Amino acid sequence: MDPVAQAPNRNEGRSRARTKSFRRLPVIPVIIVSALIFTSIFADLLAPYPYNEQSLPNRLKPPCWMEGGSTRFILGTDLLGRDVLSRLIYGARVSLFISIMGILVAGSIGAVLGVVSGFYGGRVDSLIMRICDATLSLPIILIPLLLAVVLGPSLAKLIYIVGLVLWARYARVVRGEVLSWKQNEFVAYARVAGASSLKIMARHIFPNVVNTLMVLITFETGYVIILESSLSFLGTGVPPPTPSWGSMVADGRGYIITGWWLSVFSGLAISLVVLALNLFGDWLRDFLDPKLQQL
Repeated sequence: MDPVAQAPNRNEGRSRARTKSFRRLPVIPVIIVSALIFTSIFADLLAPYPYNEQSLPNRLKPPCWMEGGSTRFILGTDLLGRDVLSRLIYGARVSLFISIMGILVAGSIGAVLGVVSGFYGGRVDSLIMRICDATLSLPIILIPLLLAVVLGPSLAKLIYIVGLVLWARYARVVRGEVLSWKQNEFVAYARVAGASSLKIMARHIFPNVVNTLMVLITFETGYVIILESSLSFLGTGVPPPTPSWGSMVADGRGYIITGWWLSVFSGLAISLVVLALNLFGDWLRDFLDPKLQQL
């Protein structure tokens, strides 16, 4: 068959694969992720009260549907009389902000080093990959915990800690993609045309690894939320009185019987968001790679 005639057929097949994958869009995970983004952006408008507003006479109020509850505090109040719903809403903003900024730092470092390592190879590749291996071998919770204790709790420091801990994951994945793409003919043509190595990496190789980066970012967002919540739970994450889902779980651990709502709602928020991001990442991987579709 004529290769020219085969090209439209291949493009049509890819289009059908993407259309079929788009129809499988996980609706519930998309709704949860969209709600997280919407809540984070408009937290000031959605929260019934400021996150640090205290009302000691109303401390440990149960949710409104329980005996002793009040419609003023739909999800109840905490030990200082602060509205749990308001703190959940502001906590969503904190979690999303740390995730985005931490992934931006980690992804930038990892993507640049991964492209350089895969493109140049040799000693450059060996050096970067040995550093990468050493970073990946470190305990994923212990090292951030030690750094947070040494540097002190701070939003900015927490973002840098996340970036320093997670960059190696991006570097490893991007390097593997670059090793495959640099063997293609368009790289050889660019060399013949006189393009510099920097131009080849920036204009011809990096755009081809963006899809993989997008999928990895989706998965890592949920992971960063768990990491930040774990550090906040241990008292080395987001400093009080700024609300964090992890610190809210920690606040209620001593009242799990009498004040279960202190930990349950924040723990449920963490579980739902992370699960939604993982399911969305699975779908996005299939959508961006039609070869994974079973036509």
